[in-house]
Amino acid sequence: MYEIDFEHPCRVHFIGIGGISMSGFAELLHSMGFAVSGSDRSESKITRHLESLGIQVLYGQESKNITEDIDLVVYTAAIHPDNPEYRRAEELHIPMMERARMVGQVMKNYSSAIAISGTHGKTTTTSIASHIFMEAGLDPTISVGGILDAIGGNIRIGGSSHFITEACEYTNSFLQFFPTVGVILNIEEDHMDFFKDIADIRRSFRKFAELIPESGTLIINAEIPDYTEITEGLSCRVVTYGLDVPEADFTAADISYDELGHGRFDAVVQGEVKERYELAVVGRHNISNALACLALASLFDIEPPIIKRAFTAFHGTERRFELKGVKNGITIIDDYAHHPTEIAATLTAAKKYPHKTLWCVFQPHTYTRTRAFLKEFAEALCEADEVILADIYAAREQDPGDISSQTLADEMKKRGKEARYISSFDEIEKFILKNCIDGDLLITMGAGNVVEIGDSLLKE
Repeated sequence: MYEIDFEHPCRVHFIGIGGISMSGFAELLHSMGFAVSGSDRSESKITRHLESLGIQVLYGQESKNITEDIDLVVYTAAIHPDNPEYRRAEELHIPMMERARMVGQVMKNYSSAIAISGTHGKTTTTSIASHIFMEAGLDPTISVGGILDAIGGNIRIGGSSHFITEACEYTNSFLQFFPTVGVILNIEEDHMDFFKDIADIRRSFRKFAELIPESGTLIINAEIPDYTEITEGLSCRVVTYGLDVPEADFTAADISYDELGHGRFDAVVQGEVKERYELAVVGRHNISNALACLALASLFDIEPPIIKRAFTAFHGTERRFELKGVKNGITIIDDYAHHPTEIAATLTAAKKYPHKTLWCVFQPHTYTRTRAFLKEFAEALCEADEVILADIYAAREQDPGDISSQTLADEMKKRGKEARYISSFDEIEKFILKNCIDGDLLITMGAGNVVEIGDSLLKE
């Protein structure tokens, strides 16, 4: 198995360098003295940023991009053996490495490697933790799966022994990591195009927990059903948190919300009421995320005043209940929610936000997920007053022909909720401009390109 020698930087080529994670690690290796190049399908804000750093980006993935002077090729899970660059690297016998294994090797360089996992909330929690560590002056290196204003992008290159990253369970990527501290926010059914069932998913999270050394710590949400199955027999320290688990090490009391839905709570640590904290992000789910970060901060003796400043400084990441603007008195928010639990959490939070009518434009993400959670999607979307459904965003999948957004609209109708399926973004925009009124709240929701609707409305 190929091992990156960080003492002797070499030439590395990234297939799919414009991805949110790939681009960050390309930038990180570049900062370490590696000669970095990469390819992507099209130009983007991310690729332009990489080029501004002196990283060569090639547009279009062609065999000629792989030359004999390349020492290592890194690729994403979306790249298959029939990719021309992948094939050419094989022909030239150039070592190749999937992105997750490369991330794991980077983690070995840090004595404090924090990996934040879970079906939902990874980007937000990683971002909150990053704010805390930066506010504490710990100078961490950070990799986050979104754009975080505080670091000016998705990567921060620090000068300390602290490394903070998201740890995604899809294709068991996080099992390639080497965490000294692991966080498990939640475990639910998702990515059913890869996992067999919830038991299969839980086995993966158990294996992730087993990666943590005896000297390390696992922080886990005690609200996860039968969470002790994940923690039983681990050699590392286990710290628990949870909103509805009084016996957890970290929990919350006297929860309230301000006029914009921002959470307020008293932290209860091992049964004792401690400090009161205020958040600048909405929803009960973010109070839970904040508890995970309090547990993490406690491991590094970070004092409450620092945490309080970090909490109030964090206003969210791009595409996580992101206020896009106001059009004709209509408040437009965009959110990445693409799982029923995430949708329910976002819409519940939105109800506490000032509005007359709550509109949701939802773009389902992948046919597999839509089919697997059809009933759950219908139930969650009923939390909105008005629902518009865009076409399913296929992502990596082919249209099977037997599932569509109309299927979801029909499922919602069974629950007494009328949802409008409108296939064209242009037609959705026209409908919104005709039917939304001053004081309404519009949320564009999904992990695809539904964000373009709000952006387009604001430009008109």
